[in-house]
Amino acid sequence: MSRPLIGVTTYLASAARWGVWELDAALLPVGYPRLVQGAGGLALMLPPDDPSRAAAMVAELDGLVIAGGPDVEPVRYGAEAEPRTGPPARERDAWELALIEAALASGTPLLGICRGMQLLNVALGGTLVQHIDGHVKDTGVFGRHTVTPVPGTRYASVVAEESAVPTYHHQAVDRLGTGLVASAHADDGTVEAVELPGSAWVLGVQWHPEMGTDLRVMESLVRAAAGR
Repeated sequence: MSRPLIGVTTYLASAARWGVWELDAALLPVGYPRLVQGAGGLALMLPPDDPSRAAAMVAELDGLVIAGGPDVEPVRYGAEAEPRTGPPARERDAWELALIEAALASGTPLLGICRGMQLLNVALGGTLVQHIDGHVKDTGVFGRHTVTPVPGTRYASVVAEESAVPTYHHQAVDRLGTGLVASAHADDGTVEAVELPGSAWVLGVQWHPEMGTDLRVMESLVRAAAGR
């Protein structure tokens, strides 16, 4: 049986360096494709494109991952930027919101990671807390903290126990988007996972599974993608 094709969104970086080159680049930390591959999928990088092409792109995929990255522009959820909110990534926001809309419309299995979870919430009309403390160990250093699943949720069916996860974020879900339910929390009450109940596989996690060794969430996505 062929491996499911899982699209993963990418960063756009200015003046990236490799070898003798210093050029603009579409980048994806290697942990993402390795996570997909380790779970049995084929990884396809999805750099920002014209949002009008999102539905056609999703139609070629078996599953979709919205990767971590910069802060979602607050105007997307009706707020003004606060002092600690990062600069906007408007091209990426527009592309990934269009991909999420297309995946939800088509029933394509969808996983949002960190920014991807936050963008899923915004796509469904939710809002974000623009800064929280205690979820970044140090600049450029991933920390770990415990998340607790909510019984009866899809996430709890995949990871039933409390677990320590790799974390690096300063924003979080505030008001949940339409239809979303919280499916895991941190010890301080921060929403750490969200999902859409129903037949379609839609899950967002606040942490970074690509920086750990637990494949269960990605394996669940890949199984759902294979079963379409």
